[in-house]
Amino acid sequence: MPTPTPNYSVPVLETARLWLRGYSPTDLPAFVAMFQVPEFYRYLTGKPMSEEDCWSTLMRSAGHWALRGYGFWAVEEKASGRFIGSIGFVDRKRTIEPPIGEAPEIGWVLDAATHGRGYATEAVQAVQTWGDAHFHGARTVCLMDPANLASRRIAEKFGYREYARTTYHDEPAVLLERPARAG
Repeated sequence: MPTPTPNYSVPVLETARLWLRGYSPTDLPAFVAMFQVPEFYRYLTGKPMSEEDCWSTLMRSAGHWALRGYGFWAVEEKASGRFIGSIGFVDRKRTIEPPIGEAPEIGWVLDAATHGRGYATEAVQAVQTWGDAHFHGARTVCLMDPANLASRRIAEKFGYREYARTTYHDEPAVLLERPARAG
């Protein structure tokens, strides 16, 4: 009989202006609304996502925590209590060259209405600190659209450097890595 996988709960992270927490079913309407705004989805899916697809994304994230002990957090703005995006680490087992391997992959996306406020930097800092402790300073990677210069600047601010250009799902992509930390 296989050994059961532990059921991990999502830790809550707090920054000066944000709560990073597990998803709630009440996040779905805001998530669907964000995926109708071209500025939000242009570097992700290139098209709007249906409620069904958004729900599947939220459910997949919950499962990621249960199976891997890490995943995406919902980003909540403290001042308003609004769900404004997602951030975290994943293991998507992507079929990509060069392969990502076992390196946790960081990603983030925030409501276009919040861009320019420093929320992404604040959230990445909190998640990166958690990741350094959880992954014991291991190498992490991120995959992004080469045209997403704002996210690229944030990634570079946290030590990510380009190591490959590739194609993923017939679209150009850039792979960045943050080398393992001694510790």
